[in-house]
Amino acid sequence: MGLLDSVVGALAGGQSGEASPLLNIVMQLINNPQTGGLGGLVQSFRQGGLGELVNSWVSTGQNLPISAEQLQSVLGGGQLQNIAAQLGVSPEQASGSLADLLPKVVDQLTPNGQLPEGGDLLAQGLDMLKKGGLFS
Repeated sequence: MGLLDSVVGALAGGQSGEASPLLNIVMQLINNPQTGGLGGLVQSFRQGGLGELVNSWVSTGQNLPISAEQLQSVLGGGQLQNIAAQLGVSPEQASGSLADLLPKVVDQLTPNGQLPEGGDLLAQGLDMLKKGGLFS
């Protein structure tokens, strides 16, 4: 069972203990004031030539997929190494799992097709998790 499967299982009421660390890491990426929060993360994807992808996550339409390699090009190997270490997996597994989960989280945090103004995105993300809305 992959890490994303564990997250989905936990959100669906499963017993996986792996769900919380991955979602926490995604929410830290999105809520990091050093990188400008969600807006800064979106801008990083745009500057990295992936504007069409990240814009699809923010918009109200279909989310375009991102590959682990594209994610690594934006986040960088050092950040992925740190994430992998936190999760206890290889950088490849970490980037693959993030590539699956990040578009869904960004999509859920931008339900009206716009980046939220202010507010605590970490709290919003945890609230979504409690309500089970992340994968509904």
